[in-house]
Order: sequence, then C-alpha cells, then structure tokens
Amino acid sequence: MEVETGGSLMRSGQAGESAVDAVVQQIRDLIASSRLKVGDSLPTERELCAQFNASRNTVREAMRILKAYGLVDVRPKIGATIIDNRMSRAFELFSFNTMELSRKSFSDVQALRGLLEVGSAEILVDKVNRSDLNELNDINAELAANHDLNEASEIDYAFHVRLVSILDNAAILDVYAVMKPVILRIMQKGKTRRTFMTETFSEHQGVIDALAARDRLAFQYRLRTHLMFGARHFSQEMEATA
Repeated sequence: MEVETGGSLMRSGQAGESAVDAVVQQIRDLIASSRLKVGDSLPTERELCAQFNASRNTVREAMRILKAYGLVDVRPKIGATIIDNRMSRAFELFSFNTMELSRKSFSDVQALRGLLEVGSAEILVDKVNRSDLNELNDINAELAANHDLNEASEIDYAFHVRLVSILDNAAILDVYAVMKPVILRIMQKGKTRRTFMTETFSEHQGVIDALAARDRLAFQYRLRTHLMFGARHFSQEMEATA
C-alpha cells in the first residue's frame, strides 16, 4: 500500500503558520515525494532537524501530530515508521488552514454534532455511570478556573469528547479527533473567557444534571440549547465583521 498525502495541507512560509505546522507539511511532502510505503521508515529525528532546519522540539511536536492522526508510529530507539494514511484526507479537509469557517460550514458541523450527541440521548442516558458523571464534572470544573480562550476551548472540546465516549464507539471518537481543529474554532468564535466560565459552564452542568437524573428529554433540550447558544454567538460575530 502506497501512502499518498492528497495535496497540500499547509505550505511552508504561509502567513501565520507556525514552525510545527511547516514541519508537519514538510514531512508529508517528503512521504509523497519519496513514495514511501506503509512499513517504511522516516529519517531519524536528527536528520529531519538538519533537513528542515528545525529544532528538535519542533520536529518532535510535528511527529506527535502525525502520530495522532494515524500517519506514523514513533517508538524509542526505532524512530518513525509509516503506518497508514486513512486519516490523511480527513485531516486535510478539516485543517485550520483549508476550511473556511462560514455560516454553512458552522451549521454543517453543529448539525453533525447534534446528530451524534443529542441524537444519542437514549443510549447515553442508559449507559452513563457514576464514573462518567464524575469525570464530566471534573472537566467542567476546569472552566471555572482562570484559563485563556484557547485553554477554555480545549476544555470545552474535552467535555464533549468525554460525553460521546460514553457511547463506547471508536468510530465516533475518530470523527471527533479529525474534526477537532474546526470544533475548536467554532467554540472560540464569538466567545470570551468569561463566556466559557459562566454560560458554557452552566450549560454543561445542566447536561450533567440531566444525565444524572436519567432524564432523556431534559438532556436533549439542554444539550440542543447549548449547541444553539454557540450558533447565536457565532452569528453575532459574523454580523459584526461583515
């Protein structure tokens, strides 16, 4: 099986591009240009640093990203090995730099989240246990701390991933992993740190309380309201910047 990268995810030197972003793309370009296959090894960390004129920390972070998206396996003393590219095209589709966050894309992603989260209410209410509730409460409690917008978005995302993890469905978790960059952008649009600490925290708590009471209708209402609240903030920001 030959690994294909399927086009350009990020181009080195793009405005606003981080050093890690650039190395991620350079490694993917290397895989394509060298026609590396599943099972082939990438150059060593030291060789990649020299080839891309990057620091060791930058190369390691780039490898961590590629590993997270199922492109390489990294093992101590062995290095990086190509394992698969099934997630590559999805990674491209939902990357920060290639998907414009329009009203349409926002609505599409939120509709999918609604189908997966709100639409799974009956299963979630049936399967949730005390450990699930405790972990959801712990994650939500972090929103009340003094986090910046990016940190709060990561916590919000972690809450929803933990929620869908109750379904015990690996495919759904894979979908959320691939969509993470866009979901984070959606969570950040039109929100402030105070919004996360107050409105988002309160909405999450209502979802947890409904799950604890095993009240399916209340869970659906509160979660749907939560997703719609984000849509309202997004629309307000779009109008302000129009």
